[in-house]
Amino acid sequence: MTDTIAAIATPLIPSAIGILRLSGPGAVAAADAVFTPFHGGPMSQRADRALVYGALRDKDGGVIDHCLCTVSRAPRSYTGEDTAELQCHGSPAALALGLEALFAAGARQALPGEFTKRAFLNGRLDLTGAEAVADLIHAESPAAVHQAAGQLGGALERIVDGIYDRLTDLCAHFHAVLDYPDEDIEPFEAAELSEALSAAAGRLDALADTYRRGRLLNEGAPCAIVGRPNAGKSTLFNALLGRERAIVTDVPGTTRDTVEERVNFGGVLLRLIDTAGLRETRDAVEQLGVERSKAAMEGAELILAVTDGSADFTPEDREALRLAAASGRPWIWVVSKRDLTGPCALWSADPEGNAPAACVSLSALTGEGLDELERAVAALFPAPAGGEAGALLTNARQAEAANRARQAVRRGAQALDAGMPPDAVVADVEEALSALGELTGRTVSEDVTARIFERFCVGK
Repeated sequence: MTDTIAAIATPLIPSAIGILRLSGPGAVAAADAVFTPFHGGPMSQRADRALVYGALRDKDGGVIDHCLCTVSRAPRSYTGEDTAELQCHGSPAALALGLEALFAAGARQALPGEFTKRAFLNGRLDLTGAEAVADLIHAESPAAVHQAAGQLGGALERIVDGIYDRLTDLCAHFHAVLDYPDEDIEPFEAAELSEALSAAAGRLDALADTYRRGRLLNEGAPCAIVGRPNAGKSTLFNALLGRERAIVTDVPGTTRDTVEERVNFGGVLLRLIDTAGLRETRDAVEQLGVERSKAAMEGAELILAVTDGSADFTPEDREALRLAAASGRPWIWVVSKRDLTGPCALWSADPEGNAPAACVSLSALTGEGLDELERAVAALFPAPAGGEAGALLTNARQAEAANRARQAVRRGAQALDAGMPPDAVVADVEEALSALGELTGRTVSEDVTARIFERFCVGK
């Protein structure tokens, strides 16, 4: 990393603020080339993290903006290298001219995520912290923000390092006994190893089990809204979104395909899926929609089964409830159109399969009862009791590494119980260490690192 990179770190839309970012050995010199302070010497003579007011110039020396500049020198910077930032007005044209001037001063265009990648490679962040940066940028709920901020602060790294260090101690003790038999080193006791492996397995179980919650925080919980045609599904979908997204008419079968949107509801990021009405039909297109509705139920983490409270309960309503109950997924029975009937008693029908988590009568048109639905949804996705914010696994890469470590530790424990010699057990422990090292980035391969940083935007 001997070159200097530069990028526009803010969206290319007119805005109050736009930022040009630099990192590398020539960052401060490039800032000097394009920025002239109104008072005092150049940025190369200024203290770290001091904001200096001056003129941003294009590659020909013409003034293009009055802005602020700051520098941070290695190793006390985000990337661990010399860095500079120019905080300009958010004109895309002015920022483009400024970036062109930085290129003329010797910088090159930064690749997606290259600033954070350099922070990782220079030891400023572990891999879980680097991934937390991307999670924080894309966070869509308060819970996801707190999780990403906690992970960026090292919460997940501390948990993994605690397990890693204990397993490392075991391996070091074993190799010390094996390699230096004449030294006065305490013998390697099977009971000690068994206890340590059991403790590590328990901690890895708890860690691996956090993935479902972490994935839902980042990706959202798929929530299928199902029911017969004209039950009020699309009206509920629009009410939860707070805008008219799905077409609503009095004609049964208007929705013929799934429509997806994301929304925060009950403190949970939901991936709402408005589905075609469930009914028998000879219409080939509508039948495809019905099949997709059933598929949406199979992949859902939550089902809202909607029936029309202003109409008679029909066999189609009963079938919708039966499918929701038989899905094995958590589901809520929603009785719609309360504005047409007033508060109504919910039917006491007992569909086959798991019972609904809640029954809610509401009007999606007026909003009556939506607060009850919100409380019911929140109850199904409670925040973990206790625990430190940021201590969840949030992506498949992390979960896969944690699972491999857990499996290796359990294999080692089983080998010990079967009377295998300690060196065979330690081989499994070393495999677990390798997997944990991949999780935090101690032993991660270059191609995995490249894939991780591909999801970052340019300038971060």
